Amino acid sequence: QPATMVRMSVLADALKTLNNAEKAGKRQVLIRPCSKVIVKYLQVMQKHGYIGEFEIVDDHRSGKVVIDLIGRINKCGVISPRFDLKLGQIEQWTSNLLPSRQFGYIVMTTSLGIMDHEEARRKSTGGKILGFFY
Repeated sequence: QPATMVRMSVLADALKTLNNAEKAGKRQVLIRPCSKVIVKYLQVMQKHGYIGEFEIVDDHRSGKVVIDLIGRINKCGVISPRFDLKLGQIEQWTSNLLPSRQFGYIVMTTSLGIMDHEEARRKSTGGKILGFFY
C-alpha cells in the first residue's frame, strides 16, 4: 500500500498544474480531475485572454480538461480559505494580491456565479474569494 497524497482542493491542484506548465513553457496542459468550479475559473481566464481554447474530456469519472496555453499567465493561484469579500474590500484585496491596478484579476464566487472582481464590482455584489491570476 504505497502512501498517496490526498487532494485537498481540486481547484488548487489545477491552478498549480497550470502554473507549472506555463513556467515550463508548455503549449498544452492536461488537468484532472475536472470540476465545475475549475471550468468556470478557466472561462474567466479565457475571457480575458490568458489561456487559449480548452476542451473537457469526459472519461466517465471526474473528467479531464485539456488547455491550450498562450504564455500569458505569470501566476495563478488559489486563496484558501475562501474569505468573504465585501464590495468595499475588493480594492484592498486587489492591491494585496495583484502586481498593479492595470492588469490581473481576482476570481470570486458570488450569488450571481463565478466571476472576476471587476464584473462583481459592475454588478455591485460581494462574495467569496476563489483565487487570482495575472
